[in-house]
Amino acid sequence: MKTVVFDLDGTLADTSGDLIAAANACFRQMGEGDLLDAARDAGTALRGGRAMLTLGMERLGRPLDDAVIDVFYPKLLEAYAQDIDSRTYLYPGAMDAVETLKSSGYRVAICTNKPEALADQLLRRLGVRDIWQSMLGADSLAVRKPDPEHLHETTRRAGGDPAQSMLIGDSITDRKTAQAAGVPCVLVTFGPAGGDMSALEPEALLHDYADLPGIVENLIGRAGQ
Repeated sequence: MKTVVFDLDGTLADTSGDLIAAANACFRQMGEGDLLDAARDAGTALRGGRAMLTLGMERLGRPLDDAVIDVFYPKLLEAYAQDIDSRTYLYPGAMDAVETLKSSGYRVAICTNKPEALADQLLRRLGVRDIWQSMLGADSLAVRKPDPEHLHETTRRAGGDPAQSMLIGDSITDRKTAQAAGVPCVLVTFGPAGGDMSALEPEALLHDYADLPGIVENLIGRAGQ
């Protein structure tokens, strides 16, 4: 079966607001104010909790201290789990496109570097968990993106053939993952990551989810053909 695999943060949903809020909760625990701003730091948020904590420490003028990051990273995850969807939203048309792909015979799956339990919790809160035929997070395997096995195993668990898959993402990590796996990559242009996605030379750029079924058709063809 042909499979369309999606990244989660910045690809299917803008999760940056809740991630930033969790990081700021940590800075307040340190006795500081809110150090990150959702408008300017969304790209950092999508690089993960450690990246956000590191940026905040830099703004305090403190040298990088891995021990401090190690202490507060679990606190960040805890704060995020407690308020995971207040500011998060699915991109317009994303789930309509996914449903169209499923009805056309494609398998659909999520491969994310978000911890699996948090990804599962978020998808359930957004009401879309049951749509996916598999979902693997950063800790589901011994490896994670950009290791191609993370993508391959996501596809296999969805009932698909890794050689007949593709990855929809929003970052250089997703591009590298697809390249390593030897499958097409589509990068969205509307995510908080920003930057020139065309410079990463994906097989296609996605400006609007309404265009995704046609792009998939062109890149891997209809399932069963």
